Amino acid sequence: MTSKTLDAFLNENLEDLKGKGLYNVIDPLESPNGPIIKLNGRELINLSSNNYLGLATDTRLKEAATEAIHKYGVGAGAVRTINGTLDIHVKLEEKLAEFKHTEAAIAYQSGFNCNMAAISAVMDKNDAILSDELNHASIIDGCRLSKAKIIRVNHSDMDDLREKAKEAKESGQYNKIMVITDGVFSMDGDIAKLPEIVEIAEEFDLITYVDDAHGSGVLGDGAGTVKHFGLSDKIDFQIGTLSKAIGVVGGYVAGKQQLIDWLKVRSRPFLFSTSLTPADVVASMRAIEILMESTELNEKLWDNANYLKAGLKKLGFDIGESETPITPCIIGDEVKTQEFSKKLNEEGVYAKSIVFPTVPKGTGRVRNMPSAAHTKEMLDQAIAIYEKVGRELGII
Repeated sequence: MTSKTLDAFLNENLEDLKGKGLYNVIDPLESPNGPIIKLNGRELINLSSNNYLGLATDTRLKEAATEAIHKYGVGAGAVRTINGTLDIHVKLEEKLAEFKHTEAAIAYQSGFNCNMAAISAVMDKNDAILSDELNHASIIDGCRLSKAKIIRVNHSDMDDLREKAKEAKESGQYNKIMVITDGVFSMDGDIAKLPEIVEIAEEFDLITYVDDAHGSGVLGDGAGTVKHFGLSDKIDFQIGTLSKAIGVVGGYVAGKQQLIDWLKVRSRPFLFSTSLTPADVVASMRAIEILMESTELNEKLWDNANYLKAGLKKLGFDIGESETPITPCIIGDEVKTQEFSKKLNEEGVYAKSIVFPTVPKGTGRVRNMPSAAHTKEMLDQAIAIYEKVGRELGII
């Protein structure tokens, strides 16, 4: 017999979410996650994937992964510190350090794991963290896990950051103070003001931490937000994911050799979780090699992103202040946002609604993620569908 208390809690809260338009329905794909996806037997133009460069379905990565399986098997078999470190794990980390222009790097099972691992391995209850209010949930959870004092900073507000950094430093309460920011903010597509952040960090001796999940493969000719600003030697922690532009799965921290050495002996996801599979490791390496060899995919991504933005803006959609390929269409009301997404789906575009708690209440949006794999014909068709549905619902 299951708990009546649990049943009551679940029933009440699930119905509450559904009534407010906050309940998320998961749609299983019947195809690879490419520019066109198959869902419930229908083909749709896919504008919801983080597969920025189309590498998730790239033949070169598939061949590399297949070869790795034949050579190493499907799993690593242990945690990294026992005997789950294969020679390819070391090669991947060397390639990541080269890619991010740092002394060393450490790979994890996911980008979320990176933030849970790295923050709590360095920060503790005697420290303080200055965290941008729009930072990703994994950063927030990593900060909480560390037990450090979390000081919320207004989004990209450098005056607020300077004031709070000064106050924290002068209080004498904290052994260490860290400033944490996303490189690219995933819901609005704006870029962190890294040059100003570094300037404030140097003034108050702050540890600098940038989560570049949506910047790697996108900015800095593919090398990321830190490289975009030419600050590779100024940022202590560069966090990245292997599951977005890289097209596979996993995450990494790049920085000085001593930092990586410390994370290998003190970060719990590294110590207590089986390492990345051989196929994922080798496919990730191949993706990074492709990015380092050519900027062709990066240029195609930006070309498609600018084309889609221009088309939606011309129709009168509110696409916010995005500076990256992330292109939100901000609707506001949560129920209307979900209705808009549903109508787009019916007409042939898969663009998922994003509502609270992922974004603040009253700022519901459909977030579009154009990729290097989209053709202009696909984007033209998507823009035409946006116009039809937008007019039907009175959004434009």
